[in-house]
Amino acid sequence: EKLAAAHASGKLVFFGAHAHLVCAKAFAKFLAPAAKKKWFVYAKEPLAGPKQVLAYLSRYTHRVAISNSRLIKADDTSVTFRVKNYRANGPARYTTMTLDIDDFIRRFLLHVLPKGFHRIRHYGLLATGQREKNVERARDMLGVAMPADAPADAAAADDIVGNDLPSCPCCESRQRIIETFLRGETPRHRPSSRPLVFKVDTS
Repeated sequence: EKLAAAHASGKLVFFGAHAHLVCAKAFAKFLAPAAKKKWFVYAKEPLAGPKQVLAYLSRYTHRVAISNSRLIKADDTSVTFRVKNYRANGPARYTTMTLDIDDFIRRFLLHVLPKGFHRIRHYGLLATGQREKNVERARDMLGVAMPADAPADAAAADDIVGNDLPSCPCCESRQRIIETFLRGETPRHRPSSRPLVFKVDTS
């Protein structure tokens, strides 16, 4: 209804292959399939704090395509695992599926990102390509000064980011110094499966 009203008031503009939708009849025909479809709105309360945000994101950053708990049986020809059928309700929603080995591997690899891609990335103002310029412009437009703990010059910034360090052997991205400590001290950061960079003060 909103799209039809916007079209009637001349607020919609069409280009290229959709130029014919300027005609009211063509636009109505274009919207007809969407009008016949049953739409269900899904909404829930927003995340309630940092712990919930971390728990939500960790399910994406640290889980694989299928967990071991869902695997039921595997042999030389097939794999059987538990699945959830979202189109069914009640007990029928939880069932099992058996796939040939090659099809199971094919589906699993659909969840493996190509080299150089990350599951979670910054977007908008914090997108990597133009982040520094965007943040600087945003500070200028808002009249916000540079944070007091920000590096005063490019050399200091390179030292914090780690431009002089080799790239990460896993993702080839630029490494960052996360902690500086004296020789003999124990780092505060917990061990991780990912390579961490520490800077030891030997003075």
